[in-house]
Amino acid sequence: MDFTGRTVAVTGAAMGFGRAIARSFAERGARVFACDIDAAGLAGTASGTSIVTDAFDLTDRARAAAWVRGVEAASGGPIQVLVNNAGGMRGQHGKPVEAVSDEEWDAIFALNVDATFAVTRAAAPAMKAARRGRIVNISSGAAFRPSRTRIQAYCSSKHAVLGLTRQLAMELGPFGITVNTVAPGLVLTDADKQATWDAMSAERQAFALGNIALGRLGEAQDIADATLFLASDMAKFISGQMLPVNGGSF
Repeated sequence: MDFTGRTVAVTGAAMGFGRAIARSFAERGARVFACDIDAAGLAGTASGTSIVTDAFDLTDRARAAAWVRGVEAASGGPIQVLVNNAGGMRGQHGKPVEAVSDEEWDAIFALNVDATFAVTRAAAPAMKAARRGRIVNISSGAAFRPSRTRIQAYCSSKHAVLGLTRQLAMELGPFGITVNTVAPGLVLTDADKQATWDAMSAERQAFALGNIALGRLGEAQDIADATLFLASDMAKFISGQMLPVNGGSF
């Protein structure tokens, strides 16, 4: 797991999965560029490392593309590992479908799907020219089953990330670029997920843990480790795949 000299770009790196992923690559010699809307969180991620940060709203597609161009200019070449981690529930909670507004639906898709598309679209040309690259999209267990959040847009958007992953794997494979997705299980990485967990009854929490073979919640580092693997040379013949990291959830 040596990434010395490789250029790695990580979105949504101010906390949780993104922070663990960015720091894990940096610890293994990569030149890491990280972005998030949360400047203070990014500063925490970069503390004590050489991680280069940029705070902006990733749902601004033009700004997202400009960030990619800036990374390429600073590194003097293509992004070699792109991790599309940014995503979430945008502070929303489950409610009946008839009560969901257009704005609520669009907000989740803008971050979970559109931003992933925009960043990948910007990074693809230089990757293709180099004829190699790794793209890892962070999805969710909600990509292949209903979501515990009960948020329609969240579940739908994570299914969309899986579809985008598979389509891009087919398109970019001839250029030596692999595209995969990590599907985290139950990991309480932010306030939204913690609130969803806390809102569950003790019985529902026990039921959820009882359906995890390892009998515990996941940790951000578990997701970072899976991402490192898919970005490594050990995964050079793996593409278009979803790797569930959920402790044996069933």
